[in-house]
Amino acid sequence: MSFSPEFERKVGDIIREYPNREAILLPLLYMIQSERGFLSKEDELYAAEKAGVSPAWIRGVVTFYTMFQGKEIGKYLIQVCTTLSCFLRGSDSILEHIKQRLGIDVGGTTPDKKFTLVTVECLGSCGTAPVMQINDDYYEDLDIEKVDEILNSLP
Repeated sequence: MSFSPEFERKVGDIIREYPNREAILLPLLYMIQSERGFLSKEDELYAAEKAGVSPAWIRGVVTFYTMFQGKEIGKYLIQVCTTLSCFLRGSDSILEHIKQRLGIDVGGTTPDKKFTLVTVECLGSCGTAPVMQINDDYYEDLDIEKVDEILNSLP
């Protein structure tokens, strides 16, 4: 496992930027995931060394936050919110539709590696439920037609 000199320079920059090593965990893990597409065990060990914390600490952070992926994911990560507000406004139907349309279950990736589908506990937009996030973009007030339109628009 190695990173480019540019990536190592950026890691050095954030280490100098933050007041203590534990504070760099989230931006460091996010940087690694952006570079690799997901966080492997080797990436977690790298982060532990850079942050000066145990690999178990890193593992706890990676498994706590839904924004971190521990396995290779598709080009588009679809996160469907399933908390009460979204559920009451039909997120279960939307999730089922996406599963049927893509032919995958929650946690799965399409064979062409285009889509990965997961559920999340809260996307923090209860007033515009149901909500999903695809990569860094939010989609609100969803219905089946809007979901199809969104999925059809993705190259």
